[in-house]
Amino acid sequence: MKKRVKIVLFSVLGIVLILGVFAGYFYFKFKNAYDTTDKPYKNYIGYINQEKALLNDAYTLCDEGAIYHTYNGAGLNAYNGTKRQFRRNLAEDYKGDFFSDSGYLNFRFLVNCDGNPGWFEIIQMNLDLEETELDPKMVDSLFSFTALSKNWKPLEFKQEPGNYYMYVSYRIENGKVVEILP
Repeated sequence: MKKRVKIVLFSVLGIVLILGVFAGYFYFKFKNAYDTTDKPYKNYIGYINQEKALLNDAYTLCDEGAIYHTYNGAGLNAYNGTKRQFRRNLAEDYKGDFFSDSGYLNFRFLVNCDGNPGWFEIIQMNLDLEETELDPKMVDSLFSFTALSKNWKPLEFKQEPGNYYMYVSYRIENGKVVEILP
């Protein structure tokens, strides 16, 4: 009889312990894991502060501002046409002969459900990937080109057009764009 009581007692204790571990895991997962109060990076990857961004009032976001492809952007799917067409358009619009700077010019932005870009952040770096200031006229020229709606297309999410995160990085050598990422 004592042996059965011990077995039942240990079984109940084991079940309670397992339930306690699951409860603690779910409490942490859903309560504390997403608390960014004391963390250095308070937002998700792909976040753009819409109040501080450039061209933040030109268009509106659809679907209550839901944004897709936030981890690494929409990539090659976002270009209207192909990336090759994007390069051709850049060659026609951008005249790098007037500039001598070298570095990386990165644009992080959102495109709404109609294919209109806005909410831009600009990051300027030298070829050693250190933040620096590049020629403002060159930055403005590439910003104006990147912000053209003709370069971007609407993308669908669950068979509905939606907003998405995008980035374009230009590698520039002596004023000439030598590489475009993605």
